[in-house]
Amino acid sequence: MPEFFLISGLFLGAVIARPWAAYADRRIVHYLYFYALWAVLQIVFKVGLGTGDVGSVVSQTLMAIVEPYGVLWFIYMLAVYSLVTKLFFTFRVPHWLALAAAAALQIFPVQTGIGLVDHFAAYFVYFYAGYAFAPLVFRIVASAQANVVPAALALVGYAVIEGYLVFAGGSELHPRGITMGYAALPVLHLALGFIGSLAVCLTAALLIRLPWMGWLRWLGEHSIVVYLSFSIPMAASRTLLLKTGLITDVSTVSVIVMGIALLSPLVLYWLIEKTGWGKFLFERPAWAHIPGTPGSRGYAKPAAVQPAE
Repeated sequence: MPEFFLISGLFLGAVIARPWAAYADRRIVHYLYFYALWAVLQIVFKVGLGTGDVGSVVSQTLMAIVEPYGVLWFIYMLAVYSLVTKLFFTFRVPHWLALAAAAALQIFPVQTGIGLVDHFAAYFVYFYAGYAFAPLVFRIVASAQANVVPAALALVGYAVIEGYLVFAGGSELHPRGITMGYAALPVLHLALGFIGSLAVCLTAALLIRLPWMGWLRWLGEHSIVVYLSFSIPMAASRTLLLKTGLITDVSTVSVIVMGIALLSPLVLYWLIEKTGWGKFLFERPAWAHIPGTPGSRGYAKPAAVQPAE
């Protein structure tokens, strides 16, 4: 998640200075539309079809307005992070002050039980750092692409050190996660979040230089497709496999479910592109844009200014 939010913040600088309406449409309404749509779909599928309890469907849908729902919480938080960052920009809050406050929230774990508050405290620092340090990150990535061997060796060294810090010092593996060893120490944990995020950026930058890795670039460009629609086929396939009892090995079931969760969204996207049906699942319709912004109904693109002769 640190890497996801840091990368999400990297490209904020290109739009942060836009007027509020244009910015909100691109970075706030955009995420809230997809969050609302897919939260309702998931609640109807999991709760409505699963239990038939209409009351629970209504109550969970209303709760999803103020409490990020299930695995879609990160889409909700992208809208929140974008709003707060724009407010900081508007009121000219210095980067160092915003980062210091965000880092303090992460270092001193905030656990209120309220998802909106806890997620903000845990990950906003990475999103804002992506925005604040974007030029530096892009320079480091460009340098790595120009110096492949040193960059690859640095990544290997990082992996060894990271592995030791995570798995040494009393770490424990659990079905739903891991209790980290030394890497869980507050300040070190934050630092490793930044370093690990940069390592993922460098790894991707090196991989896309390979001629047979074009699919990775395509997947990155269409990542919203996987992010939004993986959970329904994941839940359905997991339930079916467990109920049939054909496969009892947990590891095998996990691999199969993961494969289905990754491939199903791509199949769905292909079908939508071929038939033209269901585009609203991954593309905002005109009514879901703020009036007067690109993509809204009746929007007229400003004419280009012709140079004086």
